[in-house]
Amino acid sequence: MALHCSRACRQYLLHLAQDNVEFRLPEIKALLSIRGKQFCPAEDFNEKSPFWLLKSVSEEDMRSIMTRTVCAKSVFELWGRGRTHVELQSSLERYPTEDMAQFLQQDSTYKINVYTFNKTLVFKDRIKKIDAMEFLPFQGKVNLKNPDHIFCLMEDYGTDPNNIPEEPFYVYFGRWIADGQRELIRSHSVKKRHFIGNTSMDAGLSLIMANHARIRDHDLVFDPFVGTGSLLVACSHFGAYVCGTDIDYNTIHGIGKASRKNQKWRGPDENIRANLRQYGLEQLYLDVLVSDASKAIWREAALFDAIITDPPYGIRESTRRTGSQKEIIKPSDDFCGDSHVPVSMEYHLSDIFRDLLNFASRYLVMGGRLVYWLPIYRPERVCCRYQEEMIPLHPCLSLISNCEQTLSSHTSRRLITMEKTREMEDSDELLLQDSRFSPYQGHNAFREKYFSGITKRSGRDEGKPAVKEEN
Repeated sequence: MALHCSRACRQYLLHLAQDNVEFRLPEIKALLSIRGKQFCPAEDFNEKSPFWLLKSVSEEDMRSIMTRTVCAKSVFELWGRGRTHVELQSSLERYPTEDMAQFLQQDSTYKINVYTFNKTLVFKDRIKKIDAMEFLPFQGKVNLKNPDHIFCLMEDYGTDPNNIPEEPFYVYFGRWIADGQRELIRSHSVKKRHFIGNTSMDAGLSLIMANHARIRDHDLVFDPFVGTGSLLVACSHFGAYVCGTDIDYNTIHGIGKASRKNQKWRGPDENIRANLRQYGLEQLYLDVLVSDASKAIWREAALFDAIITDPPYGIRESTRRTGSQKEIIKPSDDFCGDSHVPVSMEYHLSDIFRDLLNFASRYLVMGGRLVYWLPIYRPERVCCRYQEEMIPLHPCLSLISNCEQTLSSHTSRRLITMEKTREMEDSDELLLQDSRFSPYQGHNAFREKYFSGITKRSGRDEGKPAVKEEN
C-alpha cells in the first residue's frame, strides 16, 4: 500500500510555451530563487520539451511562479505518468488514495480536459480517452462550466511536426493548479502602447527580462538606454520603482517624428510617463533624464536593485555619446550655456558594454542583477562564429545565463544576465586590464557586418555579385 505523501514531496508538471525556448529555464530558475528554492527536475529532464517535471517544491511555490511567468502556460499537481496509457494507469493506481480523496468527494464537481501536444484529436477520440479514466474513484458530478476541480490528461507527441508518431512518447495526468501570465503578452503589446519608437521592446521579452532580473515589489530599477520605456513598463508591473536615462532629447520628451504608420508627429502626451499611466502604474514612475550613459551622473553608492537595458546596436538607433575628436576649445568668458547643444561622437559597442559592466559593478546592490542584450554576427565561416569569449566579463559580476534570440540568418542577440557578487576593490582596476575582462572589439563592426550580410544575400537572390553598402 502506498504511503501518504506530504505536500512538500509531491511532484509538479509545468506545461511550457514553445516560443523563446532558450529563455524558459533561466526564467523558472530566477523565479524559484526568489522563493529560496533550487531548480530540481526529474532525472529524464529535457530542456526543449514542453513538459517539465519538478521536485522539491510546494504548491505555494508553484502558484507564486505562475503569478509571474510568461514562459509557462500552466502547472499541474502530477498524479501519474507513463510511456503508454497502461503505464499511466499503473502509476495512478500507485498514487496515494488519501491524497486524491479531498478532490474526489461526492459534494464536489469536476471536469477532465484532454491536451495533446503536436497532434490534433477529434472530439470523439477525446471523449474515448476521458471515458478510459473511469477507474479513478471520482464521486462528484461533472460540471464543464464552473467545476471545483479541473484535471488534465496530457499526451506528448514530440516536437517534430513533420514526424508525428501514432502513439505519444509520454502521457501525464494531474490536477490543474494555476495558469501563467501569457495574457500579459497580448494586453501589454506595443501595438496598443500609447508611446512607442522604432526599437520598442516586445512585451513578452520585456517581461522575461524583468523575471530574469528577479524584479520584486519596491525594487529600484534603472535603464541607462531607456528609449520609450518598454522595460520600465515590465518592471513596474512587478511592483518596482523605475527610472532611466537616454541621450536622445526628443525621445525623453516625447517630441519629434512619430514611429506609427500614418502619423507624422508625436502627440502632446506621448511619453514614458503616459505609458505607465496607461497600465495604472504611474505611481511607480520616478523620472527619466537626458543623459550620456558613458558619463555617470549618480553619487557613488549601491543605488539600484537591478539594471535592465537594451543598448543601441547602430542599426535602427545610432550609438552616440557626447564628446568630440577635435581639440577642446575654451569657451568665451561671457558664455552662459543656456543654448549649448553638446557635440556627439560615435560610441563603440565594446565601449558601451565596458561602461555598462563598470557602472553595474558600482551602482548595483549586492546580489542585484544586470540584464542586457548583446548583438552577435553569425557568419557562415566557422572560424568567425559566436564563442563564449565574446561575452563581456567583470570581476565583480557573475554570469548567470546567456540566451540567444535569432534575428536573421546572419545576426542574433543574446540576453545576458549577470549578478553582483562582490564590491569593487582597488586591485580590480589592474585586473580589468587582463585579457579575460577586455571588451571584445569585434562587436564594433556589428553594423558594417550586418549590412554586409544583407547585401551579400540580396546579391545572391538577384543572381548578381554582392556589393557592400557604403556607410
